[in-house]
Amino acid sequence: MTHSLVCPETVSRVSSVLNRNTRQFGKKHLFDQNEETCWNSDQGPSQWVTLEFPQRIRVSQLQIQFQGGFSSRRGHLEGSQGSEALSKIVDFYPEDNNSLQTFPVPAAEVDQLKVTFEDATDFFGRVVIYHLRVLGERV
Repeated sequence: MTHSLVCPETVSRVSSVLNRNTRQFGKKHLFDQNEETCWNSDQGPSQWVTLEFPQRIRVSQLQIQFQGGFSSRRGHLEGSQGSEALSKIVDFYPEDNNSLQTFPVPAAEVDQLKVTFEDATDFFGRVVIYHLRVLGERV
């Protein structure tokens, strides 16, 4: 059964936070299911989110809701098991809008993921994400 794999024990990291204001724009807002909050990156050529899961997972989908005007034109998902180096799983190409977008992921068993956002639609390279969901099942 496919369900959200991010849990309280999942360790997340982000490339940056706008003006280092983690209270208003921090990574916790990616997963809080609140329509009023978001992660807002600072400017830069690419932004990323890493996730370390407490156990091995099998990913099947990635869901992302950007703020229109602050999305990326392309991204990629990487994963690894244990202390292995990250390897690319899939490229994805988001649309620049406010809708929740779903990207299929070829079945991959990992305990670490890195989602990288490149070619931001914002002139300064900022990315704004309201929801980030990793769907699949625990192995």
